[in-house]
Amino acid sequence: MDKKRNISGVLSIITVLISIIFFLIIRGPNANLTMIITMFTGLSILGIIFAILSKKLLFVITGMILNGGVLVVAYFLLLAVGISEP
Repeated sequence: MDKKRNISGVLSIITVLISIIFFLIIRGPNANLTMIITMFTGLSILGIIFAILSKKLLFVITGMILNGGVLVVAYFLLLAVGISEP
């Protein structure tokens, strides 16, 4: 059972790393922002769920802060898309 909690915590951190790598690969002037927002939101929510399932304080705090940061970036991208389109 303890190993399952560790795996959930590590998966929470991995979702943040996947989001960062995805952003570095997809960025550019012709990037599809709606796809990026969808990926960031989905990975962030999945990471928060993994963090909560781990039930280890270190993974919960780290996972919630990092995935919350990714969720905030996705929200700001959503605002930018809403402002730029008429």
